[in-house]
Amino acid sequence: MPLMTLHAPAATEIADEPDGADALTIGRRIRQLRSARGMTLEELATAVERAPSQLSMIETGKREPKLTLLRAIAKALGATVDQLLEAETLDERATLEIALERAMKGPTFQALGIDAFRIGKTLPDDALRAMLALHGEIERLGDERSATPEEARRANVELRHLMRRQDNYFAELEEHARGILRAVDHPGGPVTQRTASDIAAHLGFSLHYVADLPASTRSVADIRNGRLYLSSTVPAKGDSRTAVLQALASRILGHSEPRSYAEFLRQRVETNYLTGALLIPEDHAAPVLQDAKARRAISIEDLRDAYSVSYETAAHRFTNLATRHLGIRVHFLKVHESGTITKAYENDDVNFPADRLGAIEGQLCCRRWTSRVVFDIPDKFNPYYQYTDTGNGTYWCTARVEGSSEGAHSVSVGVRFDDTKWFVGRETANRSVSRHAVEVCCRRPPAELEGQWRDQAWPNVRTPRTLLATLPTGAFPGVDTTDLYEFLDAHAPRA
Repeated sequence: MPLMTLHAPAATEIADEPDGADALTIGRRIRQLRSARGMTLEELATAVERAPSQLSMIETGKREPKLTLLRAIAKALGATVDQLLEAETLDERATLEIALERAMKGPTFQALGIDAFRIGKTLPDDALRAMLALHGEIERLGDERSATPEEARRANVELRHLMRRQDNYFAELEEHARGILRAVDHPGGPVTQRTASDIAAHLGFSLHYVADLPASTRSVADIRNGRLYLSSTVPAKGDSRTAVLQALASRILGHSEPRSYAEFLRQRVETNYLTGALLIPEDHAAPVLQDAKARRAISIEDLRDAYSVSYETAAHRFTNLATRHLGIRVHFLKVHESGTITKAYENDDVNFPADRLGAIEGQLCCRRWTSRVVFDIPDKFNPYYQYTDTGNGTYWCTARVEGSSEGAHSVSVGVRFDDTKWFVGRETANRSVSRHAVEVCCRRPPAELEGQWRDQAWPNVRTPRTLLATLPTGAFPGVDTTDLYEFLDAHAPRA
């Protein structure tokens, strides 16, 4: 997530109304400057005409210093008020002490019933580090358990906003892909299975296809022994390149164990993005798409076929490159056959259904959108195209239905009417009207049907399980770490 730049308040604001954290930092700076100048607490108290006990409270962060007193202290120490208010502490010891002081005043210590204690000069630095590490781990576990569907939706919203701001294009990930392909002397164009193996070897991994891969994993990297384990059924069922590259992407990006669901989600998005950037290299694909635009013949199917990837991968990759290289704003939807939206992206102002948090995932897609209509189209071989009139303008979409372990999903890519002229399928006569953004539309059944059946129906809902379950615990949500470690131990090479 992007970092927010926080501007420091004026000195008078801090001195008059400092919060607890500011008081701690200021107090530690006063104590360190006093000690560096060889002054005792009593000597400084005499110089500023205050009681030693009052200054002791200030140095320990228990009392908020006023501006007039800060000026007097600074003068007595031969310093400036700005030096006392600097954000950075003077040394590592002070940093550790302040961090532990803040932790003891925080909700975690309070919830555990641990009383705050005085941090004496004789308390070893290693003890401070150990207590802070334990505090951090307790908070991480608490955050992990609190990663409910609501927290997941918030993380999804934040990440989608970031993607929209960047037009779903991440230059640093493109450069990672470019560097890896250059390192294995990839000549350009589609990536072969041999190239995927070369990338693994370049990163120090050998590939091992096994029949007993833990059920909760897609692949397992044994970093210690340089082994990458994949399911032996992958080559027969699908694209083995994708499985290999997804497994290696986290190593390329230097991902560490995620400490929150938001970080886990961000890592997953980065992994999928980098995989797509390797399978459909920007330097080769951008000119291909620009040529297609010049011919008014952009087609997701053509992109899929040119690089031998899935339709979903081609659709995702198109959203990465469309705005940056073609000047076309787009939207993307993946919808479960139940009508539930599982993935979404837009920078063309299409109005997706959303909950009060702004989350799109988990919402029901309008029945009249291309993403829902396509399920009822008997022709599953050819792409389906449709214009949809909405309260926010007319959009054109192309969609396909693909199978998955949790049922069928539709994958669709759409653009505003003005950009339709660049695409294959613009001549379609299929048209629909969706007013869900401005009125009830399909969210309520016809009054006659509702009156007849509302009190006479009780359905047993079938919804993708991941949308209902709270997030499982563990460093990597959903992965059984016992199975993982037992698997690695069983397959590790023996000396």
